[in-house]
Amino acid sequence: MDRRRFLHASAFLGGASLLAPHGSHAQAPGVITRDAMRPQMPHGIQSGDPLADGAIVWTRGDRPSRLWLEWATTASFANAQRVRGPHLLEDSDFTGRVDLRGLPAGQEIFYRVILQDLRNERVMSEPVPGHLRLPRAAGSKVSRDVRFVWSGDTAGQGWGINEAWGGMKIYEQIRRVNPDFFLHSGDTIYADSPILPEVKLADGSIWRNVVTEQTSKVAETLDEYRGRYRYNLMDANIRRMSAEIPQIWQWDDHEVTNNYSGSKDLGGDARYTEKNVPLLVARATRAFQEYAPMRRFGDAEGERIYRHLPQGPLLDVFVVDMRSYRGPNSANLQTEENADSAFMGRPQIAWLLDGLKRSTAVWKVIAADMPIGLHVGDGKDAEGRDKWEAIANGDDGPPRGRELEIARLLTEIKRARLHNIVWLTADVHYTAAHHFDPARARHTDFLPFWEFVSGPLHAGGFGPNKADGTFGMQVVYQKGPGVANAAPASGTQFFGQVDIDAKTRAMTVTLKDLDGTALFSQTLAPHRA
Repeated sequence: MDRRRFLHASAFLGGASLLAPHGSHAQAPGVITRDAMRPQMPHGIQSGDPLADGAIVWTRGDRPSRLWLEWATTASFANAQRVRGPHLLEDSDFTGRVDLRGLPAGQEIFYRVILQDLRNERVMSEPVPGHLRLPRAAGSKVSRDVRFVWSGDTAGQGWGINEAWGGMKIYEQIRRVNPDFFLHSGDTIYADSPILPEVKLADGSIWRNVVTEQTSKVAETLDEYRGRYRYNLMDANIRRMSAEIPQIWQWDDHEVTNNYSGSKDLGGDARYTEKNVPLLVARATRAFQEYAPMRRFGDAEGERIYRHLPQGPLLDVFVVDMRSYRGPNSANLQTEENADSAFMGRPQIAWLLDGLKRSTAVWKVIAADMPIGLHVGDGKDAEGRDKWEAIANGDDGPPRGRELEIARLLTEIKRARLHNIVWLTADVHYTAAHHFDPARARHTDFLPFWEFVSGPLHAGGFGPNKADGTFGMQVVYQKGPGVANAAPASGTQFFGQVDIDAKTRAMTVTLKDLDGTALFSQTLAPHRA
């Protein structure tokens, strides 16, 4: 039985949960049934950070409870293994996760999540089924085709869940592609974008949003940040995809507030009563860590987001964090690397270079939350100069500002003779294919490479943006609405699909739209030493 028949079955093929109680009662008017008294998982389940031998499984309950999980390699749950998970309590907004380890590499894993009511330990929830596909072990000599998708930007610019339109339906397109995993490239929520009940569209029609108390204003309290994640998980498309496809999350700015950095000043923003940006960052970080289906690090780096996720002999994924370690947004014209010009920061750059050097996978994907060569502005500084949110600085000359860090990274990659590195990103709310070539660049000490851009998933469409010439970026393809904040109904919502052929080891990147139509495709042959 395939995973979709399993997930849509009304029962577990006759195999009752090892934990769920037997029996049921017909509902009578005015009677609270046994099912209604059971713990609930109103926001579904998620899996994430897949490895050859493990994955994260996440859920959120509606009351104090303990998470239990059963998993098997068959949909019939023959020889199922049972795992005891954590307590779900108020201090985590009733969220919790299990890091399943010791799983068989390369296998389909069928699992079901059950909650045990802590007020009455004999009361169990109905089991909620899920599925994930594990990658091969890194050293495996037997490969299989790899497919994954990526995009970013969910529920931005006031575009929320419009059930009459079909909700956040690009997530259904992603599910139908049946990828090994989905990479969410940041802006998993828009904490700074209130969602109103109605938005008038250009043609005079009305876009009607589902609204909640927490999404009616900018997020400031911990509950308001948490409420943004709860809101997204109200969408049926997201819940359905999350139960079937493991995810890899990273973050960018809107998990906190627009374009935040050390220079962010909310003093003039009347929407915020809490002006303390570090405090907002702390609350936002807590909420992200609670809701992201990601593997946590130890106490030494409990809030770290950048990580390496091997996906078998064909692929390594390096998830970077371009937000947490940056210097203040500025004119971005420093002439030497320092604290003000930092973007990923020296420890993260060192980690990335070491990981790339150690990698034995054919392809190395750098999952970035911002593009390298596109102009992304952030207003003006006190001297009237343009401030910059991303890497590029509007100057096509030699590297300056944050470009210095990227130039050093690219040069070290060349010196180590590292090939087959591809950058994937989102952030700018349109889709594009960029080729970087030292023959066109002012900084020439690097190997040619590709960067692919996709998004938004469900947010306002923007762009295209201007290109910077420092690293010789050529726009090979791009598509955007050409206007600011185009509604999702305009069709300018995008995701990217990556396919790696096990026989040829070629990587094909396809940019797709809201309907799943292929807009552009580029096949990259692997470099052979």
